[in-house]
Amino acid sequence: MFRAVSPSHTFLGLPLLQLLLLLVQAVGRGLGRASPAGGPLEDVVIERYHIPRTCPREVQMGDFVRYHYNGTFEDGKKFDSSYDRSTLVAIVVGVGRLITGMDRGLMGMCVNERRRLIVPPHLGYGSIGVAGLIPPDATLYFDVGLLGMCPGERRKIIIPPFLAYGEKGYGTVIPPQASLVFHVLLIDVHNPKDTVQLETLELPPGCVRRAVAGDFMRYHYNGSLMDGTLFDSSYSRNHTYNTYVGQGYIIPGMDQGLQGACMGERRRITIPPHLAYGENGTGDKIPGSAVLIFDVHVIDFHNPGDPVEIKILSPPPETCNETAKPGDFVRYHYNCSLLDGTKLFSSHDYGDPQEATLGANKVIEGLDTGLQGMCVGERRQLVVPPHLAHGESGARGVPGSAVLLFAVELVSREEGLPTGYLFVWHEDPPADLFEGLDLNKDGEVPLEEFSTFIKAQVSEGKGRLMPGQDPEKTIADMFQNQDRNQDGKITVEELKLKSDEDQERVHEEL
Repeated sequence: MFRAVSPSHTFLGLPLLQLLLLLVQAVGRGLGRASPAGGPLEDVVIERYHIPRTCPREVQMGDFVRYHYNGTFEDGKKFDSSYDRSTLVAIVVGVGRLITGMDRGLMGMCVNERRRLIVPPHLGYGSIGVAGLIPPDATLYFDVGLLGMCPGERRKIIIPPFLAYGEKGYGTVIPPQASLVFHVLLIDVHNPKDTVQLETLELPPGCVRRAVAGDFMRYHYNGSLMDGTLFDSSYSRNHTYNTYVGQGYIIPGMDQGLQGACMGERRRITIPPHLAYGENGTGDKIPGSAVLIFDVHVIDFHNPGDPVEIKILSPPPETCNETAKPGDFVRYHYNCSLLDGTKLFSSHDYGDPQEATLGANKVIEGLDTGLQGMCVGERRQLVVPPHLAHGESGARGVPGSAVLLFAVELVSREEGLPTGYLFVWHEDPPADLFEGLDLNKDGEVPLEEFSTFIKAQVSEGKGRLMPGQDPEKTIADMFQNQDRNQDGKITVEELKLKSDEDQERVHEEL
């Protein structure tokens, strides 16, 4: 790049008055020569005709870059070339040291990329030009190649003595007038101002929620250096990495890079060292000042305050007047999986519906909540966060801190009994209950007579047993509760209804 009177595309060397005139006229006119489409160009035209296979970092404002270029006019006449001088351009971009068109044209370039740029006059030298070299209102054509090593690239570099240690050499190791040969492997490169770079590799359809600070996330990852060296992988341990996001539990770059992700998303997170392990590195696999690349697969995430998410898949086939409530005995079919589609359990594998009494701690809290309010025949999808499922520890076949996805269908519902009751009458009980129980009138009621009486009440529709339990066991439990001295029979003194017992207990407490 020339200075002063040389045909350079920097602003250095132009007299202040010329520079001011150029800026005023460029703004005032803002017209270039005809574009390939026939109209004046409004901005730089960029043709990327050679793009390297990998580009871990693109040129940003404030970067120091090195590049070669050929500069021509529209008719192909060359006005300048760094190749002809065998001197590359080394300069900071985006800070006004280059003509505006070149500043814009270099942005986003990759190391070893080649571009063709068409710079309209108002982004070049305007209506003033450069005396004797670039005419006024000239459209400039540049062929640019960004130089530098790519991470993972190997080079053999031969340095002559006058660019090394010259006539004196260095101690006893490097003799005078020695040419030095270096075999170099570039591990990585970064700028201290670099931020976390994100690349979405796969975005699942229907993303309705993205991770925010405070969410608890489970994800798989491969961690590598910029030269491709793998330093860690959750896949090798066959276990997700589980952590809170945005709370400082992981390196700052990963904390930032995971926010905004969707469940099921795959993304690449490139983290500069000042947002990773800094100058010291960590362990024996991450060296100091290392740029880290994480390929992440987000399995699921939740917030500790999340409720059960309920989505109705299909309403009941008929008008529904009663819905499932705590205490009801329900039968339902279900499929349970992780959010990544991994199947865990299904009632269909066993043929029969699952049975449970709602509100009796028979199923996980989130499923219990999701079943309540359902009509027979209704189908729902339930997303159950781990604090309403199996928690941090998980369960057999269920990973710790896993969000569960249920598809449930309510098959049947039976109204439950009040808490603590095994049997209730639909109306008032018999006036002389003991006499009804004592079938042979001998003043004692054994289990057989007790069972016969209760079954008759049920069959006649006068009462009902607690649903969801073997009737014989329920009746046996009722008999044992009444047989207070456990002698195998109930006397008139022992027999008491639960409602009477509760009333006596209230009086005792009062």
